[in-house]
Amino acid sequence: MAATPGPLDLLGITGPVELPDQAARSAAQERLDSLAKPPGALGRLEELAVWLAGVQGRCPTRPLERVRVVVFAGDHGIVEAGVSAYPSEVTALMVRTFLAGGAAVNALAQTAGASVRVVDIAVDDDLAGVPPDVVRHKVRRGSGRIDVEDALSVEEAEAAFRAGVAIADEEIDGGADLLVPGDMGIGNTTPSSTLVALLTGTEVVKVVGRGTGLDDEGWMRKAAAVRDAARRGRPRLGDMLDLLAAVGGADLAAMTGFLLRSASRRTPVVLDGLVVGAAALVAQRLSYRATRWFVAGHRSAEPAHTAALSRLGLTPLVEHEMRLGEGTGALLAVPQLRAAAEVLSSMATLDEVMAGGRP
Repeated sequence: MAATPGPLDLLGITGPVELPDQAARSAAQERLDSLAKPPGALGRLEELAVWLAGVQGRCPTRPLERVRVVVFAGDHGIVEAGVSAYPSEVTALMVRTFLAGGAAVNALAQTAGASVRVVDIAVDDDLAGVPPDVVRHKVRRGSGRIDVEDALSVEEAEAAFRAGVAIADEEIDGGADLLVPGDMGIGNTTPSSTLVALLTGTEVVKVVGRGTGLDDEGWMRKAAAVRDAARRGRPRLGDMLDLLAAVGGADLAAMTGFLLRSASRRTPVVLDGLVVGAAALVAQRLSYRATRWFVAGHRSAEPAHTAALSRLGLTPLVEHEMRLGEGTGALLAVPQLRAAAEVLSSMATLDEVMAGGRP
């Protein structure tokens, strides 16, 4: 009898994740302490400067010249359970809106000096006429209804994970120095909330939010769906790929691969809201060091996101009660990172000021 194959070595695909450069972090802290200001006077901006030095491996830091948003698009069969205020057809419409430059992420990316790419991982539409690069990594049309069936086969989950790895490689090889993963998929907060409940041990009723604007009856349907999905997923917590196949989705599996590959290739990431946060929790389970390469751009209004951030050990940079996804909340944090880099490289030291200024 042939031996049963073991679990896929996901870190073998992405590569080992190392810690950020401690020497660069120490140099950044030493320089910050020498600047013309009281120690710690710039608060979290100083923490960001130290983080940026560590992930770049140098002090002073390089300017962030190529910030890249990648929006992972996918549909979810759980929409059939009435968990969203919008139909799944909106996902495909929004993909076309991203390409036309008319979405919120396009507007905010422009203000942050970032570019936007959208990839179809599991949109329930053929997306005829879109550029081939958009659909090149597509795994399937939609994901299964997770309260009664698996979202994916394990083979499809692996394919999605590998797609995320490949997309990270494409962006990093293309020169990206800061990555912002975003999401687009009607119904995607339901599998994300399920993953958060399972991976943080939080009660279902405490993680279920109103998503796109559910009324009370819609919220109850969503809570029931997350409860049933969590019951199906709990026995599969020992294998993250199996968990993603059971109660995640192709977009979430791809984001997990993207996050782990970014960390293994020493490329910093600004996390967005709940959906990206759920993928980050899976990445954390696979490599605890991965979170050292992430900062939390914002805190979503979705309650599950707070639970995810707590488990990730990340404090959000902005809080505007946003819940749109797409990478929009993370983009608001990008100027703070640029400000932190500028402080580290441009401010005079106290010794220079006392000596009468810079030469």
